[in-house]
Amino acid sequence: MKALTSSLVFVMAFCSTVAASQAPFGVGATTIVPKVFIIDAFTPEEAVWHGIPEFNLLEQNITVPGFSPLFPQAHCTSDGSVCQAVTGESEINAASTITALVLSPAFDLKRTYFLIAGIAGINPKQGTLGSVGFARYAVQVALQREIDAREMPANFSSGYFAQGTTFPGIYPQDIYGTEVFELNDDLRQLAIALARKGTLADDKRAQQYRVNFAKDSEYAAGAAPPSVIACDTATSDVYWSGKMLGEAFESATTMLTNGTGAYCTSQQEDNAILEALVRGARAALVDFARVISMRTGSNFDRQYPGQTAGEALHSNSPGFEISLKNIAAAGVPIVTGIVSEWHTRFEAGIKASNYIGDILGSLGGKPDFGPGSIFTDAD
Repeated sequence: MKALTSSLVFVMAFCSTVAASQAPFGVGATTIVPKVFIIDAFTPEEAVWHGIPEFNLLEQNITVPGFSPLFPQAHCTSDGSVCQAVTGESEINAASTITALVLSPAFDLKRTYFLIAGIAGINPKQGTLGSVGFARYAVQVALQREIDAREMPANFSSGYFAQGTTFPGIYPQDIYGTEVFELNDDLRQLAIALARKGTLADDKRAQQYRVNFAKDSEYAAGAAPPSVIACDTATSDVYWSGKMLGEAFESATTMLTNGTGAYCTSQQEDNAILEALVRGARAALVDFARVISMRTGSNFDRQYPGQTAGEALHSNSPGFEISLKNIAAAGVPIVTGIVSEWHTRFEAGIKASNYIGDILGSLGGKPDFGPGSIFTDAD
């Protein structure tokens, strides 16, 4: 999962943000109609988009009530075509900020594309340090019951088991509604094609670390150079490490998507962001078919052969630098592609050939995972 930042950097970022212009959106202001809204979680992710030649996100800085006090402003280009919000890390921060964004009178988001663009842990069965993963499914893997592994029954494969059940591997009997989200796969494939126009970064530190995974053929993807891949993402506030937890969440992802999803990246915000956007879509304030989840590999979610889970956790994110660089390397072609082809391809939207929405069927249609929609029609 995302690398831990030092308290000094955190405080400096806070002070810098507070010192910036605090003028809120007010009466008489022009509503901004973005083509793309970039969503980041913390300062290093935010910074990769600043000072680039393709567009300047700091030409407009709008204070939005309800945003994190650490990141109180949305940033936009002068024409408002591209904007950025920084949620703060973890599910509560993410949900709160995106809810405030969706409800803000400063923006008209009905045709906006949302690019979730952050770093993540990565499963070496699926990808490697610096890889860029685009998710169809986002799974809230820690929304389960848990018994400490030291006290779990001998016949349990994991201390995690689904809500309303008494044994691992059984589908949840109590559904909260945020367990799984499915995104527009047609848009995802377009985003992948655009991302592959970029040149991904790599460095010696990441190369030296990832070679350790070549010792196990199961981790061939982890030993390979970074690439752009289609795989799914797992959301949890818990920053976990280790093969056993990784495999438990692989199983949870497979189960919760009825065998369709493949857990690849781990992060702390996506399901929270997506729940806020689903609720916005139900209010006709956003289009959920215009959401992209992009995560870059900063660290492996488990140890390599001969290493302990604790050693892996304290490896200090050997892919941190390239994961940040690859947010921009893959993300800039997506943003500029949407803007440049707005009238010819993106303005009308990309029609989804798959189900999109949550596990409840809140936006209509029939989920291809879970127990089925609880709605007869979107309401």
